Amino acid sequence: MEDGTVLMGGAFLEAPVHRDLLAPAPFLQYLCAMSIRAAVMTAPEAPLELWDLDDPVLEPGSVLLETVASEVCGTDVHLFHGQLAGVPYPIIPGHVSVGRVLETRGVEVDALGMSLGPGDEVTFYDVHETCWSCWHCLVARQPNRCPSRKVYGITYSARDGLLGGWAERIYLKPGVKVFRIPPELSAEQVIGGGCGLFTGFAAVDRSGMSMGDTILVQGAGPVGLSAAAFAGLSGASRIFMIGAPESRLELARTLGVDQAFDLDLTTPEERKDRILTLTGGRGPDVVIEAAGHPSAVPEGLSLLRDGGTYVVVGHYSDVGEVSVNPHLDVNRKHARILGQWGTDFHHLARALTLLARHREALPLDRIVGKTYPLEEAGQALADVEVLRVTKALIAP
Repeated sequence: MEDGTVLMGGAFLEAPVHRDLLAPAPFLQYLCAMSIRAAVMTAPEAPLELWDLDDPVLEPGSVLLETVASEVCGTDVHLFHGQLAGVPYPIIPGHVSVGRVLETRGVEVDALGMSLGPGDEVTFYDVHETCWSCWHCLVARQPNRCPSRKVYGITYSARDGLLGGWAERIYLKPGVKVFRIPPELSAEQVIGGGCGLFTGFAAVDRSGMSMGDTILVQGAGPVGLSAAAFAGLSGASRIFMIGAPESRLELARTLGVDQAFDLDLTTPEERKDRILTLTGGRGPDVVIEAAGHPSAVPEGLSLLRDGGTYVVVGHYSDVGEVSVNPHLDVNRKHARILGQWGTDFHHLARALTLLARHREALPLDRIVGKTYPLEEAGQALADVEVLRVTKALIAP
């Protein structure tokens, strides 16, 4: 046991910190003399702690990254409040990250066959260890529901190693899908969207929208902003957004949103009247719920046109119930209601490939509000929770 620090709101308190029992890698001589720092969430509502960890032993097929940046998102806020089931605290948060390759063990190409070596900037698919032998993997073809799946920064314990992005190094276990970032993209552009980039892409993909459709996005966080951007690239004729604060809505307009409604300055009745007027009394063809607040669902269903599609992507954790009228909101409306839980690797690869092509039209690096060192991880978490910043980054 060693002395360490506790992080809360950027302040430090002396506290005992456990040192992980990871053996040093003898072939990484340039790293062996130094410990690796990580911000650790030890339990729900507990102040973050700064741990010193040893270098990992690289297994065949593994990759060691130097962390360039890791995001702080709404899921991390839920983790802090204990709102996700099955989290093996203590954990190193940070499920979407960009890193620079330090060392590989028998890995010469990324998941798409591009050459991979020291110095390359990469991201990786944070979901790992899907079994490909259960009913969900083989029959339903829904590996995101595989009971064996693990997620970096969420369902790996800090005692298992450097398996989260809020650390100076990230250890990619054998089989983790690595994606070399296209040379046209900067790390800030990739991590600016972060998991919201891939989740927003997945929501648009799931909706099955057609060119010329009118789209309404509920929520102006990274998921909603990314969904609006990709809806525009997919051929939407008009894009509406409901959200707050105004600074986020202003950013949404630069990403292609035609009409933004400030949640704090308009009433549901005012928004409905205006949206119906703009759509000839019909309502949007597709509504994407990216707000993560229960009240968004009945409002979204009331705005959806008859025969339209409603995609729920914002409720990654259980934040409460709402009342829905099955006759008026679903059956009589002939509505198509879909859920999108997480993402798959193809969402990551396709989203980044599209972003590289349209990077000038999608300045997702502008979503980043502030970058924090590891010592200020607690403050970053607090700033995201109160919407002081849209996207916070940890840059060790």
